[in-house]
Formats: sequence, C-alpha cells, structure tokens
Amino acid sequence: MAVVKMKKLTVCALKENRKGVLEFLQKLGVVDVKPGIEAEGTFRMETQTAEQRYERHGNIARDAVEILNGIQPEKKSFFESLNGKAEVREEELKRISDSHVAVLNIGRAILRLQKEIEDNEADITKYRGRIEILEPWSAYDIPMNLRRTRTVRILTGTLPKEMTSADVKQLLSEKLPECENYEVDVISSGFGVTNLAVTALREEADELEAALREEGMAEATWNQSVSVKEEIRDLEEAIKKCEGVIRQDRELLEAYLPERKDLEMLYDYYQIRERKYHYLGGVAQTENVFFIEGYVPEKYAARVADVLEKEFDAFTEVEEPAETDDVPVLLKNNSFSESAEGVLESYGLPHKGELDPTFFMSIFYVVLFGIMLSDAAYGAIVSIGCAIVLWKCPKMGKSMRRMLKLFFWCGLSTIFWGVMFGGYFGDAITVVAKTFFHKDVVIKPLWFAPLDDPMRMLIASLVFGIIHLLFGMGLKGYSMLKDGDVTGFIFDVLCWFMLIIGLIMMLVPTELFAGLAGKLIVFPAWANVLAKVLAVGGALGIFLMSGRRKKNIALRLGLGAYDLYGITSWLSDILSYSRLLALGLATGVMASVFNQMGSMFGGGIIGGILFLVVFLIGHVFNLGINMLGAYVHTSRLQYVEFFGKFYEGGGTPFVPFDRETKFVEFKEEKQQ
Repeated sequence: MAVVKMKKLTVCALKENRKGVLEFLQKLGVVDVKPGIEAEGTFRMETQTAEQRYERHGNIARDAVEILNGIQPEKKSFFESLNGKAEVREEELKRISDSHVAVLNIGRAILRLQKEIEDNEADITKYRGRIEILEPWSAYDIPMNLRRTRTVRILTGTLPKEMTSADVKQLLSEKLPECENYEVDVISSGFGVTNLAVTALREEADELEAALREEGMAEATWNQSVSVKEEIRDLEEAIKKCEGVIRQDRELLEAYLPERKDLEMLYDYYQIRERKYHYLGGVAQTENVFFIEGYVPEKYAARVADVLEKEFDAFTEVEEPAETDDVPVLLKNNSFSESAEGVLESYGLPHKGELDPTFFMSIFYVVLFGIMLSDAAYGAIVSIGCAIVLWKCPKMGKSMRRMLKLFFWCGLSTIFWGVMFGGYFGDAITVVAKTFFHKDVVIKPLWFAPLDDPMRMLIASLVFGIIHLLFGMGLKGYSMLKDGDVTGFIFDVLCWFMLIIGLIMMLVPTELFAGLAGKLIVFPAWANVLAKVLAVGGALGIFLMSGRRKKNIALRLGLGAYDLYGITSWLSDILSYSRLLALGLATGVMASVFNQMGSMFGGGIIGGILFLVVFLIGHVFNLGINMLGAYVHTSRLQYVEFFGKFYEGGGTPFVPFDRETKFVEFKEEKQQ
C-alpha cells in the first residue's frame, strides 16, 4: 500500500560516452528518462533519420516473421502461449547485432518471395476471370480479332435476353425488311443473355449493327488473333505456370523457417535500437558533454549513480524531487493487493502526495466480486483454473499474471460467499438427488439463501455499500490529517459521518425499515436522541462550514446548502449497491433454471446424458456471463462510488527506459 519513493537523477558525462550511458540505462531498465536540460549553448542530436531507418528495418523483420507464421505457424500448447516471451542469452543479442545485415537480407528475400506469390495469385485471379468471360464464347472458332473481310463484316456481342437464331432473325427482319444478306449464329444463350455473331455484307452491316444496339447489344471487344478455345487454353497454361512459381516460392519460404527465431530477435534488436535513438534525440548536449535527467526508485539510485561514475566517468547528482516536479508513479503492494493494480491503473494512478488505495480497494473488490458471483462451485472452478495457469506459466506477462491472480482471489471469495448462501451450481445437488436417486438432499446455507429471502439480501447489500462508502470517506479524512488539515477533517469528513450515521439510526426504528427487514427494531430513548443529535449536528456543520473559505456570508451559506444537498448523491450511491442483490440473484436463478431444464428428461440413462449436456452448456454460459457482469459492476462500484469519496488519480505512470521487446527477452547469465 505505497507509492515507491523516487529520486531525481541528473547525469553529466563526456559526449563520447553518451551511447554507452544510454545503453547501460536501457539494459538496467530502472530509470524513467526525461527530456534533458534546456540551457543556453545546448542542442539536441538529430535522430529521426536513424529512428525511421530502424523502424523500417524492424518492419521488414516483423513482416517476414508473419509470412513464415502463415506458412507454418509455431506449434504452442495453451500454457506455452501464455508463458510470455522466450528468454535468450545476452550473447544472442550480440550475435544478432553482428549479423543484423545478413539476417535483414533474409527478411528482404522472404518479402520478395511473398510479393512474387501475391503477384502470381493476382494474375491467376485475373486469368480465371478472363476465362469465365470467354467460356460462353468457346464455340466461336474463328480468330477473335477478325472483324471484317473484303466483302463482309462480323458483328459479335451480347443481347440482354435469351434468344434463338430464329428469334434474332425475326427481330431483324421486322426492323430491317430490306436487309437479307446476313447470317445469325447464337454462340450461347442462358442466364438472361445471348451471345451471338452476325455475319453480313459490308453495305448492310451498319444498319444491322444499329438495330442490334437498339435492342441493347453490347459489342464484344477482342484483340487476340486466335480463337476463343485457343485463348482459354493459353490462359490455362498461364495459370499453371503461375501455380508452379507459387509452389516453388513456397518451398523456398519453407526453407527459411529455421531463420524465424533470428528474424524475431532481429525485430527486437531494431526495437531496442530505435528506442535508444529516440531517447538520444532528447538528450541535451554541448560540443563536449551531454546531460540526462530522470527519475529512479530510491533503492536503485545509489547503484545507478555509482556505476555511471565508475564506468563512464560521469558526474551524477541524486536528489529529492522538487515540489513542482511531475514525479512518475510506481506502485508497490503485497502479493494480494498487487493483483488489483491493473484495476487502479485503468482509473488512474495517484497524483503526487495522494494515498495509494490499492490495498483497501483490493479487499473490497474481492469481497464484492464474490457476493455478486456467489456460487461455491463456480468459485472453485475459477480459483483452480487460475492457479493451474499461474503454476504452469511462471514466465507469464505481468499484466496477465496480475489479472489471473486477481481472479484467483475473487474465486476464493466466491467460494466463501457460495457456502454462506448455499450455492453449489445453484441447486444442482438437490435436483440431481431428487431426479436420479429420488432422495431429498438439501445443503443449507451457513447464513441464508438469497433466493428464499431477497429482502434480507437487499438490506445486506446496502449495509455493505454503507461500509464501503464510509471507509472511502475515512480514507479522505486520513489524508487530510496526514496533511495537517484538521479543520477539513472535522467539517468535510466527520460531519458527514455524523449526518449519515444519524440518518441511518433514525431510519432503522421506523415502520418503513421494518417492512424491508421483516421485523421492527426498537432503540432505547437515548439512542434515538443520539441519532437526532448526530444528524442535526452534522447537517449544521456542513451547512455553516463547507464554504468556510469564502468571506461573503451569503455565498458561504449558499455553498453550505449546496454541499448539504449532496445527501441525495449519498442516497443514490448507497442504492447502487443493490446490484449485489441483482447479480447474486441472477447467478442463482439462471443456475436453477438450467438444472430444472436438464432434469426434464427424467432419471434414466438417456435422461442422465441429456442432463449432463444441458448442465455443461448451461453452467458454462452462466459462469461466463455472470463472471463478466461481476467484473464490470465491481469495477464500477470502485470507480464511481468508492473513489468518488476520496480519490482523484491522474498521476503520471513510471515508464522506465528499457529494452521493450515483442518476441524474446534477453537475459544475462548469472555469474557462478
């Protein structure tokens, strides 16, 4: 439950050592490097060209890897796919650095082969489209570009209707009764069109062509000096040739499969180089020296400074950040709370001087998630599944590992609340016992069953909400006391505690609450007086002192009245926790429905098989949909209701200058 204490690091070293210093800091990966000192006489190195070059080369390596993966995907088990990046020795990075040009040329060769494959595939598509157009004309056996002779013209085209030769002749004779010297050949007809060739004397051809155009004929435009059959044969030969080139190129690509690992390392190498030059471009320098500023966790500060001074003869200064510095935020929590850091980061890291709420949030998150899912069997599935994956994948990425750890704890919470509420795949045990064994078996809840007593569950949900909200307000008070703001603690926190607790104490003995709880609770007279004193005292404190920073009395009281009106937001916030009831009931009701559906087939062998099918499908769906709902709504209760009482966020994340890689992780061998 803490924000890691940061130190500000300033480095000044000889210009000839700048790349070495940056490579050391990048390899160490614990310094958040910021743009260098702006001062008269300093300048920055132009690194954009180098960055673009490394980015371009990296893209070649990455694309080559994707092409090889398309040829033969890497075979990985489920656990291997989750186990993070492969670790390779530091010597491999040096080997890739020394041979990067040769490996890059392999990548270029792979891209050329893929380009050739794509070009040939495009040609095949084009040729097949051409064949599809020509096939209806395959019976046309004269050269395709033959349009006329000394005495005749040949009109070829397509009419937008199905006709026979006799139909075409009848049509032409009606339009041109004086024309008689022509012959009509229907090459093919079907699918609403007619492909035809009309051979006519040259002196009559123009009139015939005009008549056919009036009927919508589209002229066939060909330039080939061969027949349609010969053209189709040539196109099919071209397709075979393209397919041969594709096969050959794919065989060549398969021969490059052993180079995939080197190409992956090459991409990561270029990523490291590109990142280094990006930071190098932000370094302020003079003709002889350069300057680096950054932030480093306190526990690493002395070591970093010592190595820089000894190895690179640098001048270093480690100091406390100034009040005006935008210090990056790095969280440090125990193993349990660390799992919820991703939830907090999605909302925003604490700003400078603000309390890290991860520890408290993680407890409430796990508890509320368990209440919403509220089935012991579901919780066991979630926890056991997450535990197996965490055990099998020790090198998993940080964010995925945190999420699975969070769901592991949420699963344990779900088991607890499932036992308290009596949920084991809903009422599956009772249904199975009655359907297949004709016995009445009921596992009673340790507390109560929400399906049997929903009003009790509603009251419990609202009580959990009040505790959650008041705890958030308490954290606000703690922060105020820590900052020495006693007045703010009294009137902005304590008065709200008095008002809320007083109003609750006034509500509990009423008939309205008795209608919800099922019984009337009677407080002694002194408790009723105390409730009124707390409520009135808190309200007066808020009304009179919320606007204490304003000197104008009217404005001050107006602000107090406005803040007092905030009691309505408290009411809506508390009612928001009714979603604990809604989601808890949804899980139980849907589980029971699926159990009843499965039992409809009876208790025989067939009934047992069908019950098992319905049971598996139904409960997998129920677990998935309600687990998603619990995750979303639990997060919402943290972000809106809980954080709304005390937390602002907006801190700058700590982003160390490190070796950011995609495929592999370079590791130094430990010295024996």
